[in-house]
Amino acid sequence: MPDTDTKPPFPPAPRVGPPRAWQRMLSGRRLDLLDPSPLDVEIEDIAHGLARVARWNGQTHGPHVFSVAQHAVLVERLARRAAGDIDRRWRLAVLLHDAPEYVIGDMISPFKAVIGGDYRAVEARLLAAISLRFGLPPVWPRDLVRIVKAADHSAAYLEATRLAGFADAEARRLFGRPTRLDPAVEADYLTPWTAEAAKIRFLQRFEELAP
Repeated sequence: MPDTDTKPPFPPAPRVGPPRAWQRMLSGRRLDLLDPSPLDVEIEDIAHGLARVARWNGQTHGPHVFSVAQHAVLVERLARRAAGDIDRRWRLAVLLHDAPEYVIGDMISPFKAVIGGDYRAVEARLLAAISLRFGLPPVWPRDLVRIVKAADHSAAYLEATRLAGFADAEARRLFGRPTRLDPAVEADYLTPWTAEAAKIRFLQRFEELAP
């Protein structure tokens, strides 16, 4: 006769329902990835998340990851160097250009090419919600996109050659000729910061640019 007190070997299966499409943030906000609301976007959540997301899938030199938050600060500095005295709101947009990655992470470009359009659609919706939250247009002007891309490519070249093991010729072929910063500034911005330092410096720059 079987032992009626024996418990089933596995817990009962959870109820079947629609998949969860939101993420709970440390602020308590719940951000819906399918229909993100600007009201659920908080800069502290963005800074905290980006400071803990690694660029280059973590394949960089140094005792700390080179975070997306540090990359964002670098890109904004390069944009100022290349484009001169651009509008403060545009500088804020440059700082926030990778902000959706606090939710979806930093996927390297080859993987984005494999995934295709679905990833970019989610990314675009998140960036539109973030932009509205901080007084930016949901669709960025073409000139602003051009500035962001140029500074982003310069940052990618510098990171690739200084941190990710790329040869100069290979980096130039992939990212083009970079804008350069003063050597001392470049050394600071390309030495990986701790997660806490990256969060603080990202927030400091945001406070200087936000309306």
